[in-house]
Amino acid sequence: MHVEPRLPLLTPDQLTDKQKPLYEDMKQGIASDFNAFMTMDDNGALLGPWNPWLHDPEIGGAIWNLTKVMTAQAKLDDHVRQVVILVVGAHFDAAYELYAHVAVAEKDGMSDARLASLCSGIKPADLSEDESIGYDVAYALVNGGTLPRPAWDLAVKHFGLHGATELVYLVGLYCMVSTTLNGFAVQVPEPDET
Repeated sequence: MHVEPRLPLLTPDQLTDKQKPLYEDMKQGIASDFNAFMTMDDNGALLGPWNPWLHDPEIGGAIWNLTKVMTAQAKLDDHVRQVVILVVGAHFDAAYELYAHVAVAEKDGMSDARLASLCSGIKPADLSEDESIGYDVAYALVNGGTLPRPAWDLAVKHFGLHGATELVYLVGLYCMVSTTLNGFAVQVPEPDET
């Protein structure tokens, strides 16, 4: 089912004085950290969650700052991070998030079979121990309630306290990204737009 996006794409010439610095900062950060998938259209409008964040620069800027910090300060292995992000995206059926992070995971060498399982909400059988712990924590959190103590203890044992807290925050951030994408009906770029 196709749903029309709820916010127009903002091109650089439409930006207010408050939006311009956020646009430039997002554009620079996207180019360095999110370059495995389409993030901008031919007119310079940002796609994905960046367009909604740009519409409300105070709140969007705060979310973008959190995203930058979570990326720059990441201690968890990127494979663990991608498993976690895909668990969250699959739970929310957030099309752009799945599109984007499947591209990142493919670039990192994740197999099609593993991606198919993750995007279907199924735990792949071939996860490493760290990836499996990341999957379990993300799965438990997106399905509600307090994170079970054994899952928390295992995360602390394998990743340390900082890594375990990073894991929880990563799930929370991508829950926010997913709800942003779904709330504003953000679409995946069509193949002819690439």
